[in-house]
Amino acid sequence: MLHDIVREIKEFSDRNGLWDKKILLMFSGGKDSSLALYLLKEAGLDVSALTFFHQWSWKEPLSWAMEFANGLKVEHYLVDITEGLLREAVGKKGPICIHCKKVMMRNAYWFAKINGFDILAKGDNANDKIIGALLDQWKGDIRLSEIPRIGIPIFRPLITYRAEIIGLLTEEAGIKPYRMYEYGRRKQWREGCPLQYIDRESITTPELMNIVYSLNYEISQIARKYKVRLSVRVPSFEIMCNGCTPKILKEVEKIVSAHRKAKK
Repeated sequence: MLHDIVREIKEFSDRNGLWDKKILLMFSGGKDSSLALYLLKEAGLDVSALTFFHQWSWKEPLSWAMEFANGLKVEHYLVDITEGLLREAVGKKGPICIHCKKVMMRNAYWFAKINGFDILAKGDNANDKIIGALLDQWKGDIRLSEIPRIGIPIFRPLITYRAEIIGLLTEEAGIKPYRMYEYGRRKQWREGCPLQYIDRESITTPELMNIVYSLNYEISQIARKYKVRLSVRVPSFEIMCNGCTPKILKEVEKIVSAHRKAKK
């Protein structure tokens, strides 16, 4: 299957003149963006990776992403967006991911422009496609959207493939991103940064950001030990678990209780 996808990307590149373009892929180190980086590199395109991180980013997945990009022999840029995230998110209601995405897209645009990249690429798959969203209003092939409001063409090589197909492709390619064993907000396994567990209606503060990071980092150690999916919302301290037994929940509740007392 991988061979067919690579051939399809090459044919798409022929039709759209991508061979002489410098492509910058927004690379989180997750399953989708890792597969996208792998496929674009295999297709022979001039692709580099751009990874954003902040003070509350998971460190282990970031280290994995750096090793993966190095193994593919692609240029890999790391950009700290801590200050921008604080300016955008503090004092506002969640979900914080909305604010973070604005910061990342703004930084990605300027990074690409300043460093001579022609195209931004993303690892969006068909499950990420929202009818009516800006990129999907493009009347041409949605894999390459040229929206003036964005200011740079966006290449999404996986946008026509659903999550289950992405899973099969990553297995075939031998791609195994580092997992924190988070619960995630969606039905499918979805990992990201711990700040997504700030309660939706809560006003974001640096204190909440610190608590949700430290608490969920401890919780992730239990999740990895028992191979269950586990996260805790803050400040409600709601425990979310898929696969937990009473024994596991007892360990989790002990940690949550300690953080709740510390917050008071």
